[in-house]
Amino acid sequence: MDAVTPKGSETSDTHSHLVRPQSMEWQKTRFPGCEAKTLLFDRTTGLMTALMRFAPGAVLPDHEHVNIEQTYVLEGHLVDKEGPAKGIEARAGEFVWREPGSRHVAWCPEGGLMLAMFQVPNKFFEADGRVVDAAGQDWDQTWGHTGKAGS
Repeated sequence: MDAVTPKGSETSDTHSHLVRPQSMEWQKTRFPGCEAKTLLFDRTTGLMTALMRFAPGAVLPDHEHVNIEQTYVLEGHLVDKEGPAKGIEARAGEFVWREPGSRHVAWCPEGGLMLAMFQVPNKFFEADGRVVDAAGQDWDQTWGHTGKAGS
């Protein structure tokens, strides 16, 4: 597993891995107004925990949570802009989790900071019909081996 943590006296390859988000740089994503600090990422399974920061008005476009997704809102709020749960809002101090196969468009009208946990990377549905991961890679080629593909 990758943790963005230097090896040293405070970490062990087989036990605890200390991550210091305050010393990490925010990484731009391909989604305007959305930045991330990846705290944990398993390249084999896709398991990921990340701090996600959204500028006011930022939108995470049409995507499906392939397996359970969990989000704890630290600041601001997260709104389902489109999808079956349209209008649901999670505000600072609230937690939302989504079932496998749930699909929506997420929006942060006033911006926000979230702790997000994914068991498998999301599927993003492009206008040209492609299904990709957050990095823009073909989802089936990159993550199909996980055996957790929803729909």
